[in-house]
Amino acid sequence: MKILVLNGPNINMLGIREPEIYGSLTYDDLVSMITKHCENKGIEVQCLQSNHEGTLVDYIQQAYFDKVNGIVINPAAYTHTSVALLDALKAVSIPTVEVHISKVDERESFRQLSYVSYYASRTIIGKGFEGYLEAIDFLADGGN
Repeated sequence: MKILVLNGPNINMLGIREPEIYGSLTYDDLVSMITKHCENKGIEVQCLQSNHEGTLVDYIQQAYFDKVNGIVINPAAYTHTSVALLDALKAVSIPTVEVHISKVDERESFRQLSYVSYYASRTIIGKGFEGYLEAIDFLADGGN
């Protein structure tokens, strides 16, 4: 099984950015946790992050050609604005789980809309870094 974990803008600033919301662990801590989890389960994983919408679209499209079996995506701020990410996910038809570290449903009203959720099989909200592992396990179990 091959999984792509994508993170959008400002996720590279974990540990610095609003630690009262996102915690004190860093992006490197997140990648390390995901990598170890996948190694233990025999899953091939690639973790990528970009602050640029078009780059994230490119990563999603490349996943199709790389024969990725599942995508875990935290689109971050693009959650609420990017039809381009939604269209890219729909174009490649790869099973996808949307993840948010914080409880976006309890934050500002503009964070209530997720374009990615129109495609994602599941959305995991407010479970911190553990949400990524839950998403990986969900995809590894065939989306059940």
